[in-house]
Amino acid sequence: MKNLLLPFLLITISCTCAFSQEVLKLQPCNDSLIHVQADSITKAVALEGFTLLKENSVTMESQYELPVIVPLQEKSLYHFVFIGDHNSSQVEVRLIDADGNMVIYEKRSRSESNFISFSYVPKVTLYHQFRILQVNKKKKKGLCGYVMLFKKTRV
Repeated sequence: MKNLLLPFLLITISCTCAFSQEVLKLQPCNDSLIHVQADSITKAVALEGFTLLKENSVTMESQYELPVIVPLQEKSLYHFVFIGDHNSSQVEVRLIDADGNMVIYEKRSRSESNFISFSYVPKVTLYHQFRILQVNKKKKKGLCGYVMLFKKTRV
C-alpha cells in the first residue's frame, strides 16, 4: 500500500451537535477489505495512465460530511475515488470547485457499490473540496473510509 498521507486531510472538521460544538479529530482506520479493494482500484486506474498522488484512510461518523481539500491544476485530468464501509447503506461525494460551486454529485446505494469513482478536469489552478459522506444505520461511529486522488500522467 502506498504511503498514507494524513496531510491529505489537512483540515479540522467541526460539527454542530444538539447541545454543543465538537471538533472531530481525523483518525486513520484499518479495514482489510477496503485495503484490498483500494489496491485493486489502484491497479485498474494505473492501467488507464493515472498515477496515484495521494491516498488516506479516515475514520468517519455516519451521516456527517467530511471535507477533503486538495490543490488541483487547471487542464490536468484527475481521478478521485472514495471507498466506504462495506456495510454502509449509502456513500456520497460532492466536488466543490474553487468558486464554491458544486460541479459533481455522486451517490451510490449498497446494492450498487460501496465506492464512487470519477474523473475531473479543473478550469482553474486552486484548491478544490471533495465532501465525502456515508450512511450506516447499524454503526454510527468508527466507520472506515478511504480516499484516493490520481492524476493522468501518460496517454
